[in-house]
Amino acid sequence: MHRAIAALHRLQEGNDRFASGEPLSVNLACEERRAELVGGQEPFAVILGCSDSRVPAEIVFDQGLGDLFVIRVAGNVTAPSGVGSVEFAVENCGTRLIVVLGHSDCGAVKATIDQLVQPPESRSKNLESIVNRISPSAQPFLEDGTPPNQDELVEKVVRANIRSSANHLRHGSPILEDWVEKDGLLIVGAEYSLATGKVDFFDGIPDISESS
Repeated sequence: MHRAIAALHRLQEGNDRFASGEPLSVNLACEERRAELVGGQEPFAVILGCSDSRVPAEIVFDQGLGDLFVIRVAGNVTAPSGVGSVEFAVENCGTRLIVVLGHSDCGAVKATIDQLVQPPESRSKNLESIVNRISPSAQPFLEDGTPPNQDELVEKVVRANIRSSANHLRHGSPILEDWVEKDGLLIVGAEYSLATGKVDFFDGIPDISESS
């Protein structure tokens, strides 16, 4: 667990630099660094994030070449190919921290809510596969009495969807579940704020006493 906690702190520190406008990333993709990585990679964290162009993980966390193993898909959903990519990073790169990174005002979440409230007559089957994975996170808020206003609803579903994806990685993959139990793999959920540039790690964060 020590490696996972150290990796988490490294991400938090990098995000602090980014959000404060003092990133180091200009120095993290130089020719020397590129040459160091020709023979292999050892990313210190896996990021399963949304494809939104405003949330590039390397920039948001102020990291450079070879630092992060990034999988991006609209709505940061856990499709089989994404889970397989995470498994690959854990098994072959030695990574011990996985972060499911969602973000405020997520378009995939909004599309899901729109479909549940007023289903469209036609929709791409491929997009439908993403919406269907987010729907279980949205449905309870629409069925629980009077739904909140649109902004509040999107905020609630964004967080619920992040938790759902993180939980799927913890319990939907025997390989990852085994690493969590036996070798200190940590899987956490986080939300990036488009307005502030800050990442809030809110799901699956262990007590410091648990990791000592």
